[in-house]
Formats: sequence, structure tokens, C-alpha cells
Amino acid sequence: MSKLKVAPSFLSCNFAEIGEDIKRVEAAGADWIHLDVMDGHFVPNITIGPPIVAAVRPYTRLPFDVHLMIDHPLDYIDAFADAGADIIAFHAEAKSDIADTIARIKARGVKAGLVIKPKTPPETVYPYLDDLYMVLVMTVEPGFGGQAFMADMMPKVTAIKQECQRRGLNVLIEVDGGISEKTAPIAAKAGVDICVSGTCVFKAQDIAATIHYLQNPLE
Repeated sequence: MSKLKVAPSFLSCNFAEIGEDIKRVEAAGADWIHLDVMDGHFVPNITIGPPIVAAVRPYTRLPFDVHLMIDHPLDYIDAFADAGADIIAFHAEAKSDIADTIARIKARGVKAGLVIKPKTPPETVYPYLDDLYMVLVMTVEPGFGGQAFMADMMPKVTAIKQECQRRGLNVLIEVDGGISEKTAPIAAKAGVDICVSGTCVFKAQDIAATIHYLQNPLE
């Protein structure tokens, strides 16, 4: 299989040096940068908004993979597009209309992603696959970093991948939560294309070696 893309999660960087940490993981071979946006309502934590995305955008040319964990994502698509998002993924469980939100993302020239929580069935994304660039399957409950990987989400990944193949669609499958040297091979075998990894990458003694392994976990 082709190598996985690795999207280090900025939640695990040094918040006093976000720009420098992003440059560091880019130099080490990262493919994307994953930016988690939490509103304190959809999930209990609060992180960043568009001004931070815009502030760190000049530090790297890597695609910004913005994950909206917010109640009303449709209201903020323009702001995050203006801030420099390349991919905007939002939750199927949020309060905004899914089709309208996807349409707005695409109208702004940004790639659209749909996210599902662990308890949400894979079939939830099927009606929207034709319009999606990516599906993000959460492998932890969203809201906090450092949680344990939920291996029982892998059949969901495989089901979505098979549905895409059945329909001739090239939709990427991303997983987020608990990705490490131990869990990346499990994800790869299930058909994952992109792994979000926070602590494993940013806290590694050798970031480049860690990213290389996560990109090639079955070698």
C-alpha cells in the first residue's frame, strides 16, 4: 500500500511557540497540519479560532486540516477559509445542515471533510460521499488529546472505504485519536489514508524518525 499521510495535531505543540513547532514538524516530513477547533459547547474544551489559524499560516506551506468541533460550523466556514484553511472538516452530529455546510466549504474553494464520533454509524456519511474530499473517523471521543486509541472503530473505517470503492470514489479516510507507533499499523491495515498524531509526534525524541514510521507502518 502507499504510505500514510501524517497530520501532526497542533494541540500537542508548545503554545508559546506554535509557529516554530509547526516549522519543526514540516522539516521532519509531516504531510499536513491538523488544527482542532473547539467551542466549549459541542465539546467541553475550548481551543482556538480563525485568528490563530491566520497567525500561524505564514509559518508553513503544508495544507491546514481544520477540524471544527463546534455546534454551528456553517456560521464559521468563511472565517476559517479566509484564515487559510485548505481542508475544513466538521461533525455530522453538529447543528448545521450537513449538505449546506459542505456546499459552503466547496464554494470557498476549500476541500470538505465530514467527521463522525465513535458512537455514530458509518452509514451516516454515505449520502454525502460524492461531495466529500475526506471522512474523519474519530478513534477517541472528541474534545481532549492524549486519549487511548479505540481499535473497535476500524470496522467503521473499512466499511466507509469499501463503500467509496463500490461507488468509484476516491475519498480519503482520516483517523484522529491515540495514533502512535503501536496503533498506526492497525489503522493502515483497516484502510486509513491519513493519521492525525499529536503527542506521539511533538513529544518524540526523533520527530523525523517517528513521522517516517507513521507514514510507513507496515514496512
